[in-house]
This record gives sequence, C-alpha cells and structure tokens, in this order.
Amino acid sequence: MRISVSSDMDEPVARSLVGELRGRGHEVLVHGALRPDDDARWAACSEAAAREVADGTADQAVVCCWTGTGASIAANKVPGVRAALCTDAYTADGARRWNDANVLALSLRLTSEPLLKEILDAWFAAEASGDADDRENVARIGRLDGGRPTR
Repeated sequence: MRISVSSDMDEPVARSLVGELRGRGHEVLVHGALRPDDDARWAACSEAAAREVADGTADQAVVCCWTGTGASIAANKVPGVRAALCTDAYTADGARRWNDANVLALSLRLTSEPLLKEILDAWFAAEASGDADDRENVARIGRLDGGRPTR
C-alpha cells in the first residue's frame, strides 16, 4: 500500500511511524519536517498528505502534529478525505470500520512507540463496514464535500 505521511515536527514517534510503515511493506511518501526543504507547518504538510489520498497518489495517509487536532482539521478540509484523530487502538478500529476513514491523525505528544504499533495494527486490520446505516453515514459525509444537501 502507498501511504503518505506528514509531520510538522521531526519527533522520534514520527520517525518511528515511517520506519514501522516501511517495515510492514508499505511504500511511504513523506511531507513536512520529515522531508528536507518541505513546508513543515502542520496545515501545509497535512494538506499535502491528504491531497495525495484524494487524488489517488496514495491509498491512505497518516498526518501528525503535536496534538493531532490541527493535522486532522487540515486533512479534513480536502474533499474526499475522512481523517480521524486516534489516540488508541479501539478508536482506530472504529474509525476504519464505521467511518471508512482514509487518513489517520496522530498526536506526537501522546503517541508512544508501543501505542503507535497498537494503533497501526488496529487501523490496518479493520475494514469498512458493509452495514447499510454505516455506508449511508459515509455517503452523507461525501455529499458534504460538494456542499450538496445531505438529504
């Protein structure tokens, strides 16, 4: 899988994230502080990673900033992106299962290396739900991207 990764800071957990994804066999595209001479501001690098998901250059993305909140907000402004801020494995599983999230947002402050592995395990193990209500909720979010009425 091709995964776009952004971080506004060159923190150990961001480096571990890239290594962990590569170790799992993923092709990783890096943005922000992880790439020399790139724009490391959280809004810019999160947008860059999210746009790769939206345009099909990447299958998924992981966006990081100190709290994870700004990175998730920026990513969610890109049409077609469903970014979820996950601080534990249960939330990561639910985000993929019920929300069909295609971008994982992480907090550089809260995420330890063992927790990172648990979150990634849950994220990659979960599949989008086939339940009609769950699919309709995801479709409704998609309609919001175009500013169309959600009814």
